[in-house]
Amino acid sequence: MMLPIQIIPQYRLMMRYDIRLEMYEPYYHYVTNEFVPALQNMGLYMIGIWHTAYGEYPLRQVEFVTDNLDTVLEVFQTDRWRKLEGKLQSFTNQYERKLVRYRDRFQF
Repeated sequence: MMLPIQIIPQYRLMMRYDIRLEMYEPYYHYVTNEFVPALQNMGLYMIGIWHTAYGEYPLRQVEFVTDNLDTVLEVFQTDRWRKLEGKLQSFTNQYERKLVRYRDRFQF
């Protein structure tokens, strides 16, 4: 049995976007089976997914954390990240990402 990975979050990677209507099913398949596991293997751990029910904001906000800045900066330099992010963008509109210092509350 594997024990859960425990880190002290220092940085939060937030990705916000609208899912293209015709891409819901392939989007969910990709995020669940490929995107999230790949990021976790690179040291970025998903902590939340938010859905916007009202207002002029992107429909989805997905959040990952890491315990050090070097990890996320190294991930951003890899071909693997560029491919993963590019494929995610193919399912979405209004994609944006933001890296911030972690706070133990909702951030946007």
